[in-house]
Formats: sequence, C-alpha cells, structure tokens
Amino acid sequence: MEIDTSGWSGDGDFTTELLEILKGFDEIVALKVEDAPASRAGTGFNFLANEIFLAFATESRVVRGRWLGLVPVTRSLPVPRLTLADVEARLTLIDGVGPPDYSDEGMLQYLRTQRIVPPYQTRGYKLVEMVRIYTAAAPRPTMTDR
Repeated sequence: MEIDTSGWSGDGDFTTELLEILKGFDEIVALKVEDAPASRAGTGFNFLANEIFLAFATESRVVRGRWLGLVPVTRSLPVPRLTLADVEARLTLIDGVGPPDYSDEGMLQYLRTQRIVPPYQTRGYKLVEMVRIYTAAAPRPTMTDR
C-alpha cells in the first residue's frame, strides 16, 4: 500500500486511528491524508479537519461489443474490489469508530469531540476533529481491437 502523508500535519488522534485501521484493508492500494483548509483555532476550541483519499485495487472485466456497429471491439473495464459503501460497512463494525456521522455515495464524514485539559492549567479547550474519507479517481477504461 502506498501511503502519502506529506500534506498532513499529523494532528488528530481519530485520524491516526482511522489510518491504522485502513492500513489493514488489502483492497486499498493507495492512501493520501491532507489537512483541510477548514482547520482553525479560537478561544476555548480547536477545530481540526483532515481528508483521507482512498484508491482501491481493481479487477479487469472484459466486455465485448462493436464500434459503430461494424468493428468488433473488446473493452477491458476496471472494477474496484472495494467501494466506499463497503468501507463504511467495515468501519461501522469496529469498536471506537462506528457509523459515520454523515455519508453519501462519494464521502464519509466523522466528527469527534474531546475536552483537553493540559497539566497545570485550570482551563482546557474543546477539540473538534472532522475526518472526511473520499475515493480517488478511478482509471479510465481502455479499448483494444480484436
């Protein structure tokens, strides 16, 4: 698995936990983590936003047809071995992760909050961590003449 964390600051305990879990999925061939521009801090709170992009392993499926009704053509279509809905189903079953707070056909979103009280301070702050999981673009189908 190819993992790219060059665009990520490394902040976020939940993001780190998700990365360790996703590394165990054999069907994921590439994983990229980035800090989202929505991250900010204010008085009494920190908001972290991270994005995870997944690329899935594919299997080729051969489809035969005719081009312009005349020329026989064989098309090799890449079919992903895993979908975002499958990732959602697997993550839902894991303790500590559970179902996403929001999901649609192109994204999973998790929100986690925790209260952080540093040592020797009377006031702490609230940490809100948002993690969005997307799929990377699929390769385009190829066409060969037979």
